[in-house]
Amino acid sequence: MTFDFYDQTAVVTGGTRGIGRAVAEAFLNAGADVICLYGGDEAAAEAMREDFATVGGLTIQKLDVSDADAVRDFWRGLEKDEIVPQIVVNNAGIRRDNVLAMMPEEDWRRVMDVNLGGVFTMCKYAVQAMSGRRYGRIVNMTSPSGQLGFEGQANYAASKAGMVALSKSLSKEVARRNITVNCVSPGFIDTDFIRDLPDDQAKRYKQMVPLRRFGKAQEVADAVLFLASKESAYITGATLDITGGL
Repeated sequence: MTFDFYDQTAVVTGGTRGIGRAVAEAFLNAGADVICLYGGDEAAAEAMREDFATVGGLTIQKLDVSDADAVRDFWRGLEKDEIVPQIVVNNAGIRRDNVLAMMPEEDWRRVMDVNLGGVFTMCKYAVQAMSGRRYGRIVNMTSPSGQLGFEGQANYAASKAGMVALSKSLSKEVARRNITVNCVSPGFIDTDFIRDLPDDQAKRYKQMVPLRRFGKAQEVADAVLFLASKESAYITGATLDITGGL
């Protein structure tokens, strides 16, 4: 299946590295204008600017999605410029792993604020913008951790489980306006997000995967493009697992 996103605009949070960058590149290759938002990795943002210096349709902008006022101002800026994105991919996320008994309260709050609070605020303004056009595609990046609950990830797992619940509820609220809301749930994907794992832990995780390998970022991006396409019009409130059978 070949996707055509010409004359569409996609917003991708966490869009300058890892899965987010793969998603942004996939949309660009399919003809979309892409607004990549990033939280603080200036090196990754600059590398992407350099790699796509000759490619039109790409905007890279810094935004902390946990800052509700900044998110509001971002959407007001789009409105001022008469830009109404048809697609929003909420990919921004962080991990601050620790066993719950030793987890600093700040680490709990920060993970929840970015991973779940950021999705709430981005979705809030996205549906307001999309409702007038009576069309939209929202794809939220969750994780099997929200179902399986890996040790040391109580904060991360809770944020990702909450994202699924949020998406299901929102999908029912906006369905009549032809806006779909779905989740993609990548398992162990070969990006720098998991490359900081100790070797023995990475080996153990790989053995948990029936396909016996970590996934590729492009494999996740392909699924996101499908859920963002017009061909997925009858899918909403769903979660697509991309886990190698985990």
